[in-house]
Amino acid sequence: MRIRTSMLALGLTLGAMAAAPAFAAGATAQKPMTAQQSKMAACSHQSKGMKGEAHKKFMSDCLHGKTMAAAPAKTSQQEKMKTCNADAKTKGLKGADRRAFMSTCLKGA
Repeated sequence: MRIRTSMLALGLTLGAMAAAPAFAAGATAQKPMTAQQSKMAACSHQSKGMKGEAHKKFMSDCLHGKTMAAAPAKTSQQEKMKTCNADAKTKGLKGADRRAFMSTCLKGA
């Protein structure tokens, strides 16, 4: 009887160890942040160093759109690349002309 119990415990332990990576992989998979989570992260980043009531007031104002943090962000680098690439393609630019165009477009657009 004691051997059966030991074998059962060993089997359950090995089964748990085999299943652990599957559960861990599911726990570490990240979902994309929602708009509210992104806003919260941006406001939190700007409020670094603030404490107590000042932090609470800043976060409230920021999340309600009363500060600069809630203002829409400028065009991201990736979006600039996308539009500049499309413009260069429609103009049929190649080689050095394309490089020069992309440089000025990315700096100014």
